[in-house]
Amino acid sequence: MKALIVVTGRGLGGDAVIGLNIIKSLESQGVKCEIALDSSAPGILFENKGYSWHKISVPQAGGHAASKFTTLKAGVKTIQAAFQCRGLIKKINADVVVGVIGGGAVVGCLAAKLAHTPSIGILSTPLDTKICTKLNKCIIFPESLMFREKTIPPNVFKSYFPVRSNILDGDKNQAISKIKQHCQEQIAKNPNALDFDENKKTLLFSSGSTIFEKMARAVSDYSKLTDKYNIVLVGLPLEEEYYDWFNPENMIYLSYIDWINDLYKLVDLAVLTDDGMMLSEAMMCNLPTIALLKVKYGRYHNMKEVFKGAVFEANNENLAQTIDEVILKLDDVKAKTISYGDKISKSENFIAKTIINEAKSNN
Repeated sequence: MKALIVVTGRGLGGDAVIGLNIIKSLESQGVKCEIALDSSAPGILFENKGYSWHKISVPQAGGHAASKFTTLKAGVKTIQAAFQCRGLIKKINADVVVGVIGGGAVVGCLAAKLAHTPSIGILSTPLDTKICTKLNKCIIFPESLMFREKTIPPNVFKSYFPVRSNILDGDKNQAISKIKQHCQEQIAKNPNALDFDENKKTLLFSSGSTIFEKMARAVSDYSKLTDKYNIVLVGLPLEEEYYDWFNPENMIYLSYIDWINDLYKLVDLAVLTDDGMMLSEAMMCNLPTIALLKVKYGRYHNMKEVFKGAVFEANNENLAQTIDEVILKLDDVKAKTISYGDKISKSENFIAKTIINEAKSNN
């Protein structure tokens, strides 16, 4: 059996991690997978993992922040992209197509319909949910409003994000070693740069592979207020000017890393966005989390209600207070992540089986 996985985005984090985890799970069950990304995507995550990909058009409307204009603009491109993807489906003789989030879901599902090939839409945004649920079977993630509805269409399944079990295989000592090496390199450039202090608790700041302005502002402002914690930031800034905000005398900026599982073992509390793969990974790793609100284009997902007692909310103005409050009850909060981690651990296998069953049911 062969699956074509159509992934939206740049192939760096977020959607790419979802796609990669689905691929790994399918491969473990004997399914051969091929990947399609937008022709402009650097695909660093897939490249680092030894995968090649087909370059096609995968337009994006802006996800949860899509406007009427961006939706219309992407819609015209999507029709052309669907026919291009249809040709790829036929060329590689795919048995099933998996469209992953946003443009990847819409292009993949539309193209599969045109090619008369079974498909599954992996959905999160309002637009992909609206379109793909009318085309084929779909799996919705917690960011989708439909996830909270008691009654959903019979062709739609609910799931948490597919977090691979190897996320738990991180090594705290490896993380400390890598951070200390990074700090020594920074100290060589600036004697006042911070060194990692193993006697302090460690806070992780990240908005995924891309650092958005509000997250950049938050970590910059907070790092000036206190030296009680090791403040660690990961990701690549959306704009070059953000680099100037990451003062090595106040924080430890690691840039883009491929050893996040090691870091999860070290961190005591994470400040993330209220969506996406990293939040699910944090829950799987029993890591208490503060969701910094409306970081990505102002959108809000209310993950506090999805992960009650384990995820807290803050904005830039009350972040310092919220961090202090969560740190005081850290053990109790950590205990509440366990049940969510158990549920998330089953999602990867559930998604793979749903895809395989759909392919088999149409043969």
